[in-house]
Amino acid sequence: MSRTSPHTHHEGGRVSRRGLLKTAGGLTAALAVGATATAPTAGAAPAAFTHPGMLHNAGDINRAKVRVAAGDDPWLSGWNRLTANSHSQSTWTNRATATIIRGGTGENYPQLYNDIAAAYQNALRWKVAGTEANAQCAANILNAWSRTLTTVTGNADRFLAAGLYGWQFANACELMRDHPAFDLAAAQDMMVRVFYPLNNQFLTGHNDACITNYWANWDLCNMASVMAIGILTDNAAKYDQAVTYFKSGAGNGSIQHAVPFLYGNVEGYDLGQWQESGRDQGHTVMGMGQMGALCEMAWNQGDDLYSYDGRRFMKAAQYVAKYNLNMDVPFTTYTWGTGQNCAQQSQTVPGAASRGQVRPVWAMLHYHYGRRLLLDDKYIAQMCFSVAPEGGGGDYGTTSGGFDQLGFGTLMYAK
Repeated sequence: MSRTSPHTHHEGGRVSRRGLLKTAGGLTAALAVGATATAPTAGAAPAAFTHPGMLHNAGDINRAKVRVAAGDDPWLSGWNRLTANSHSQSTWTNRATATIIRGGTGENYPQLYNDIAAAYQNALRWKVAGTEANAQCAANILNAWSRTLTTVTGNADRFLAAGLYGWQFANACELMRDHPAFDLAAAQDMMVRVFYPLNNQFLTGHNDACITNYWANWDLCNMASVMAIGILTDNAAKYDQAVTYFKSGAGNGSIQHAVPFLYGNVEGYDLGQWQESGRDQGHTVMGMGQMGALCEMAWNQGDDLYSYDGRRFMKAAQYVAKYNLNMDVPFTTYTWGTGQNCAQQSQTVPGAASRGQVRPVWAMLHYHYGRRLLLDDKYIAQMCFSVAPEGGGGDYGTTSGGFDQLGFGTLMYAK
């Protein structure tokens, strides 16, 4: 839905979340000024962004705060996972640098993903427990990178760095935006100057490759970064760019390309084959985290992408969870074009490599579909509880895969 659209939208026969919110707000405003002739059009001007409004809203933060203080599980177990992580310590020292390289010669990007994890985790500790030392640490990390980083480069993998670390950095900033030690303006400027151009370049040009060459995750992390930068900077055009791409983008990150095949009533559940399912399960589960982050951020701004197109993403998450629980799933041969000349390749079976790999992506999905919406998400729920309590960056190895998601879903999403 466009932030400046003049009408309440219907998606799947239902009024969208923001449509309801805007209509209610518009009617209230009309009554307040005594308008009687006609109800106003909802959203004639850009709606205000909600802050904090990325992966965590004010309610999520308050719930974690109250539950941890009361010693309630599973929140307390999630909290203990956070406080035990070396990245969450207020003594963390940043390694901000002007140029980050991912792919090719001179790679140094681990120092960025480690520092982002530290900033996010320290920000969470401040939000949940009110510890000022953690807030100062998070602010110092974010300020240093905001004032120092000028370039993200490397081979094609630079676009992965721009996407993944773009949305993650913005999320840490969003948690800190109301703390006086944090330089929000510097962060906003750096995100627009350093990250957004690469995100936009990838989504519009795909590194001059065949449109199907890059896996869904490449689009998804860049979409998430564009959305997060839009929220951080209160920029409706950037936010809308990400939502529009999710619904109708040309690349593999848009919902119908990311979930190309649907299967109805497989042992009682609807499933959707994920675009990377024939590749391997590490990247497939990564996709659950990337699309999940996009949907959660949109949800907190009033857009329900989780349920878009007949809950297509839920069907995919059920499929991925079921296969990674060592159960069989249907598979349709997936054929795509590669390189610059779109040379065809095909996959005929699910990729078994890294099957069952643990990544902290499932709590966000289960607590949405199973608890917010009260749907039967059997396989997602089983995956969620099999890997709980979720940790974050630093708990799943030292390589980049362990930092592809911010984690701590048990603490922040349990309901």
